Amino acid sequence: MRKLLLMALILTTGLMVGCGQQEEKAAVEKVKKVKWKMASTFPGSLVQIGTLGVRLQNEVSKISGGNITIKFFEPGALVPALEIFDAVSTGAVDSGWGTPGYWAGKVPALQLFSSVPFGPPSNEYMSWVYFGGGKEFYEELYARHNIKGMLCGVIPPEASGWFKEEIKGPEDLKGLKMRFFGLGAKVMEKVGVSTQLLSAGDIYPALELGAIDSTEFSMPAIDLELGFYQVAKHYYFPGWHQQSTFMELMINLDKWKALSVTQQAQIEAACGDNFRHAIAEGEGIQGPALKTLQEKGVTLHTWTPEMLAIFENAWDEVAAELVESDEDFAKVWASLKDFRKNYKEWKELGYLK
Repeated sequence: MRKLLLMALILTTGLMVGCGQQEEKAAVEKVKKVKWKMASTFPGSLVQIGTLGVRLQNEVSKISGGNITIKFFEPGALVPALEIFDAVSTGAVDSGWGTPGYWAGKVPALQLFSSVPFGPPSNEYMSWVYFGGGKEFYEELYARHNIKGMLCGVIPPEASGWFKEEIKGPEDLKGLKMRFFGLGAKVMEKVGVSTQLLSAGDIYPALELGAIDSTEFSMPAIDLELGFYQVAKHYYFPGWHQQSTFMELMINLDKWKALSVTQQAQIEAACGDNFRHAIAEGEGIQGPALKTLQEKGVTLHTWTPEMLAIFENAWDEVAAELVESDEDFAKVWASLKDFRKNYKEWKELGYLK
């Protein structure tokens, strides 16, 4: 009798384990594999701002065990670089890689999640996003347009401009035609510069042919790749307009909601790891790039305190105008300012000057 009972118990346990395995297998099979296309605003070969998008593609595939494929497409391969927002919103493209500042014409407040003139370095910026309410604003702004916004990396300070002639005072800026990005462009317009936004591949020929007189684009390691030193030899710092810049992954919201919880977590994990990689890489590659640029005859300049004060006063005017004209901008700007005010004491006490 004991043997029969033992055999019955073993058989019952085996059946329960087998059923559990079958149920688990069935649950896994119900999760459909995802194959998305990702349109990029930046070339995949361009260090950091492009390579981070390619890295995301690869990391998502590895983390998901091949269950999620987000294929990186070069600018213009699917849609023009500056039309990705609408393409993702409508679902014409599954996802997009870029930075929120490119969509200022759609949602002005998104500029505050890209880079902010005289704004925070990456550690402070990230702290506001994840622990100061920034993330909630960011996601809400995108959700209104049927987009799941996900910050997916941050890059270090940029330079603030390439000029063919030395800038000795504010009068030398007046009348210049300059490629400039984001909120910083509005500041430059205040001091007399005529600005326009050009994508990466269009800047060098415009500078060479004289369609623009000067440009800013990114950090030394990226600007070196784009060859601006061949046309302009005066390179200015600090990048008051972009002390740090967020990169992002935009996903059509309907397609995001169709993912399993696990799949969503896998994409978020890949984006989180992109932050680690971006910060470490971005800081590590600037020294060699600056040395190479100087070897190529580039003169490095730092803005005088007087010039920085002019830029900052102009920024205060721009910010006040945007607060007045856009309710969302006003809310997000107030949130960031309050966070920075509260953070200031810790920053001054905790960090070496």
